[in-house]
Amino acid sequence: MTADPDRPATATRRWAAIDSAAGGLALDLGLYAAAAAFAGITAVTSTLLPHRAWGTLATAGYLLAALAVAGQLLARRRPAATPLAGLGARWAVTGFTWASTALLPVVAQSVQRAAGRTDRAQEEVIVVEHAGSRLAEHGTPYLGHDAIAALPPAEQLLGYTPYQPGMALFGLPRAATDAWWADARIWFALATAAMLALAVATLRAAPGPVPPGRGSAVLRGVQAATVLPVCALTLATGGDDLPVLALCLLALALAAADRPGRAGLAVGAAGALKLFAWPVAVVLVCWAATRRAGVRAALGAFGLPALALLPALLVDRDALVENVLRFPLGHGLVTSPAQSPFPGHLIATALPAGRAVAAALLVAAGVAIAVRLLRRPPRTAVSTALICGYGLLAAILLMPSTRFGYLLYPVALLVWAPALATADRLSVNFRHATRPEGVDLRA
Repeated sequence: MTADPDRPATATRRWAAIDSAAGGLALDLGLYAAAAAFAGITAVTSTLLPHRAWGTLATAGYLLAALAVAGQLLARRRPAATPLAGLGARWAVTGFTWASTALLPVVAQSVQRAAGRTDRAQEEVIVVEHAGSRLAEHGTPYLGHDAIAALPPAEQLLGYTPYQPGMALFGLPRAATDAWWADARIWFALATAAMLALAVATLRAAPGPVPPGRGSAVLRGVQAATVLPVCALTLATGGDDLPVLALCLLALALAAADRPGRAGLAVGAAGALKLFAWPVAVVLVCWAATRRAGVRAALGAFGLPALALLPALLVDRDALVENVLRFPLGHGLVTSPAQSPFPGHLIATALPAGRAVAAALLVAAGVAIAVRLLRRPPRTAVSTALICGYGLLAAILLMPSTRFGYLLYPVALLVWAPALATADRLSVNFRHATRPEGVDLRA
């Protein structure tokens, strides 16, 4: 019998065994305890004041969550108290943890910033809000080369908007008012919550009976996108990556439900916000092509970003190129401060012609993934998520300029894969069971 290339790897099965220990509570406890330690260290040692403020609040939230899980483990030994240790209780603890370690810090820092504190937001928040103001006033979120050059040298970095035009929408409320609720992070959080809720609802609505383990796998995927410290910290202090991630997870959930057109629209919306979603779009279109729906998925996956770029292209083409191409490629007036000590950055800075070596390694990784997609395109949402996760992980590690926080993308995508598995399988079975003879429902 020929092995199925899309069958979960041994590592995935081992992860499932770890994840299910003590009904999932063992890993919950480890997650919250480790997160509390991370938040406490951040509060004491971080050189970034928004990060320290996050750590102070988040440490208490994670500690309370760890105590709650410890209580659930004790309750699990008593049959009468079993509901306190069940899946519903785990969801409640997860919701409390996200509220206390991400949403509460977001609101607290937004209120303090509105009251005059200038150290309660990272640069990306300011950049997005300035982009929203420019979009409202001039029809484009971008400043041209000459306009950026005219800024004081200390402000030129903030003059760049290295995002796709859709990201400026989150800055529009700030263009209207200075109230705390106009902070871009508030709207990042709302969009993230809405997209994750849609993703969970999509997976729960998969046809057929609910298999054992689906709810726990979905919960773990949500935890990876919300209460994991790299996600909670990012949302509280910057936040622009979280709506992009949530839209990618929604797109994969729609793929698992065999909705290629809607999956394309979701990942296209993410691509209209940030370039990080474009590799996910490519892999999703390859998946859709195995269902003879590649064109339908591509219309949304690439059509929405193209439509978002069109107004900025018509208003000021040079400003668009300066911000979304020259600056990310290192040819702007200033260089990106993204310099986390990953292999690509270390190679670029430590070796002769290191930047060229790092670029070559990045291109080689991209070629390897492209060959994989051409020879064995993903046929399930699970394999699609795994290719996206490992591909983005390789890219983040090999890029000469990158950030530690970008790891939230591959981590969340890889943990999301088991949540897709049962919906994937049910969708395939339902499609085959309901397909009339001679009719291909994938078209």
